[in-house]
Amino acid sequence: GFYLVDEARRGELVVGPYQGTPGCLRIPFGKGVCGAAAASEQTQIVPDVHAFPGHIACDSRSNSEIVVPVFDPERRLIAVFDVDSAEFAAFDETDAEWLERILAEAFAE
Repeated sequence: GFYLVDEARRGELVVGPYQGTPGCLRIPFGKGVCGAAAASEQTQIVPDVHAFPGHIACDSRSNSEIVVPVFDPERRLIAVFDVDSAEFAAFDETDAEWLERILAEAFAE
């Protein structure tokens, strides 16, 4: 699902549209995989979330994760897109490339 940049508190993400179990409601930039993606503005591919320093366990069934930053047309960070998997190493560079393309196209206007 999506975590949106909180306009009132620019250093935090707030849960947005998602599917699945309820996630964490707020995540500070730099904390966990979502916060790392927001702070760095770079896609994060984590083959084993249990080995990720500072991982925030919103769903105990999650073993791997990919988080892609989402930008508006002016290239300002507006959200991150977070996908978890119960499988280890479920995501790779191909997933990152296509998710980045899809999200860039979806938020281009």
